[in-house]
Amino acid sequence: MIGKPNYLIEAWSLTEHGLDIDALARSESLFVLSNGHVGLRGNLDEGDPHGLPGTYLNSVHELRPLPYAEAGYGYPESGQTVINVTNGKIIRLLVDDEPFDVRYGDLLTHTRTIDFREGVLSREADWVSPAGQRIRIRSQRMVSFTQRSVAAISYEIEPVDGSARIVIQSELVANEQLPMRRGDPRAAAVLESPLVSERHRARGSMVELVHCTRHSDIRVAAAMDHIFDGPRSLGVSSESEPDAGRVTATAVLAAGETLRMIKFLAYGWSEQRSLPALRDQAVAALVAARQTGWDGLVDEQREYLGEFWRCADVEVDGDAEVQQAVRFALFHVLQAGARAERRAIPAKGLTGPGYDGHAFWDTESYVLPVLTYTAPAAAADALRWRHSILPMARERAQLLNLDGAAFPWRTIHGEECSGYWPAGTAAYHVNADIADAVIRYVWVTEDTDFEVEVGLAILIETARLWRSIGHHDLSGKFRIDGVTGPDEYSALADNNVYTNLMAQRNLIGAADAVQRHPERARALGVDAETAANWRDAADDMYIPYDVHLGVHPQSEGFTHHQVWDFDSTRPEQYPLLLHFPYFDLYRKQVVKQADLVLAMQRRSDAFTAEQKVRNFAYYEALTVRDSSLSACCQAVMAAECGHLSLAHDYLREAAFMDLKDIEHNTGDGLHVASLAGSWIALVEGFGGLRDTGRLLSFAPRLPEGLTRLSFGLRVRSRHLRVEVFASSATYTVLEGDGMTIVHHGEEVRIPPGQACTLDVPPAPELERPQQPPGREPLRFLHQVDSSEVKRAEARRADNARAGAGAGDRPEQHDR
Repeated sequence: MIGKPNYLIEAWSLTEHGLDIDALARSESLFVLSNGHVGLRGNLDEGDPHGLPGTYLNSVHELRPLPYAEAGYGYPESGQTVINVTNGKIIRLLVDDEPFDVRYGDLLTHTRTIDFREGVLSREADWVSPAGQRIRIRSQRMVSFTQRSVAAISYEIEPVDGSARIVIQSELVANEQLPMRRGDPRAAAVLESPLVSERHRARGSMVELVHCTRHSDIRVAAAMDHIFDGPRSLGVSSESEPDAGRVTATAVLAAGETLRMIKFLAYGWSEQRSLPALRDQAVAALVAARQTGWDGLVDEQREYLGEFWRCADVEVDGDAEVQQAVRFALFHVLQAGARAERRAIPAKGLTGPGYDGHAFWDTESYVLPVLTYTAPAAAADALRWRHSILPMARERAQLLNLDGAAFPWRTIHGEECSGYWPAGTAAYHVNADIADAVIRYVWVTEDTDFEVEVGLAILIETARLWRSIGHHDLSGKFRIDGVTGPDEYSALADNNVYTNLMAQRNLIGAADAVQRHPERARALGVDAETAANWRDAADDMYIPYDVHLGVHPQSEGFTHHQVWDFDSTRPEQYPLLLHFPYFDLYRKQVVKQADLVLAMQRRSDAFTAEQKVRNFAYYEALTVRDSSLSACCQAVMAAECGHLSLAHDYLREAAFMDLKDIEHNTGDGLHVASLAGSWIALVEGFGGLRDTGRLLSFAPRLPEGLTRLSFGLRVRSRHLRVEVFASSATYTVLEGDGMTIVHHGEEVRIPPGQACTLDVPPAPELERPQQPPGREPLRFLHQVDSSEVKRAEARRADNARAGAGAGDRPEQHDR
């Protein structure tokens, strides 16, 4: 056995040298391959040892009861849990009758690499068997972005010192035994043997298995086929049984001789389609993959990712770790949603069973802002999934005696499957978050067909909910009482500022959409009078403000609560939810995650600059970040307020959530929202991006630790590239017409194809705000590499020469 793994800092890949048996679950999450349709955890090819086996198909789940001590009206009765489906990753190897197992013999070297530009996981192992036979193993694995049902593996064996009898067993296995998960309530419930066999067949080098889930009645077809390249003596056979299929190849290889196997996998699943239809679907996908071949699939993958990175890439000079982390993050965010295609994007993507595989508001508030500007088709499909579950959301609202639609707090299929919990059941802000994602998508893409066919119905039903759940008080203010905002350490509060401001945007956005599409709105039961009523509620929305402290209370009366006793809280008592009763948390000033701070980020137009500075400092002292959703929001607002060093620290916390396993639960799956948060912290934080629908606004500033930041946006049928240095920013429309932007408060016209360079004003000098004792972000000593500075200066000079004359402030026009 070799030592603990070492992860190299590389610009375009993640490489692990070594292998730690005790940390396999974490590495399996880091090396996940997915396309949003099919997800394969980064388990070792041979299956054993493993941390947590995982093969996931988007929305394939099982039902389980939600028990309560006492029944209550409106309590959800059934939960939904993602399941590990038929595993086709397993390739067992025997060398002279001894199984290849990294726990036995001598593992001389072991390396795994995932390349973000190729989308391929590569593995190399040099192993000596207990009997002294040395072999080299090289494998590559991919999940195709272009052929959404297909995965493929290239597997090569080479004896080093002498001839060896090699046996390869390629398997397809259902109902794998999973390790028991205990202790963490956020971990997924484990369901034993959820798949019932309906068909199994083996012929030649192909195996087919068809199963159906016991309770949710989802039929799953899985199939595998193979191509072998080896000596003429190679023998191949196949067999199947209800929960397994196996293709076996055997040969005697001389030293230096290679046996290569290409394994193709295909999946199909449905709640409605027949067994023959799904079987034929999986077989057809196999035929197409085999015709394309391994090299063809890799070429397609590289081309697909090349087009994505051409616009979406973020370049960071001065912090090599962040550079790697943001590309790692963008790669996994794309994997989570690229081919989800009208299915949910779960909080863990398809990387693990954490949170039971549920989708939350994380998707619309964290993941979709990234996809909307980088892969808008994926964002549109995620919102089409929300549109598809509108009937269930309407039924839920009716059950709760409300109008419109009440989208679920957490779900896979569309029904609410969160057990009753004040911090979840009352978190109606999920409706406004979904509406906000619709509004943003339409702003960014100007996709009128989408707005008419999908967005309008969502905006109307969510607006109806707000008009139903809120009311005008005697003073004429529109109040939304008894709800839970993003901060889950405060529940059933009146007039949560985030909720009210996002509901306000929802109401105005719905009214505007009705005005643009009156005929379609009338077909949905909305006329001009109803839209005017929504505008009245939005105009009268009550936003609490504490005049004595000069800050906005997170919710009405929040600043009057007793402050949590942080000095007496021991480090091991975080996260607080695992060590204190919610009753104690709910009535104290302690914040789990950004709430009022998130309101300032998402509704920047509703606060003055002075209010943002005061609010940020106040809530920094109360926020304990017991959620991975917080650091990126705090990074954005820290940057806007001028706390650039603090923003850099928060950026790194968001970016390294999984790469450094900050919350010690990466083994359950990646934190996709925090991964998206690294892009948000860079682009919305140091890039200063804000979008209110009329003009894009930027207020870029870099911390001392970064010398250059460059990022691309797909916006309003254009490809805009922004490049930020310490004292200047350059904007270039690489594709499409010129556009008008706002740079640090001033409108500027950017001609097409010309670099426009503008000065960046210095940040204000402010005292760094304090966090609760022991809850400061991990500090980073900002050491700037002199070579990075020289390269940044050279780029700036090149840009100035390329855009000579374009740096003057051009004539201003509307976009």
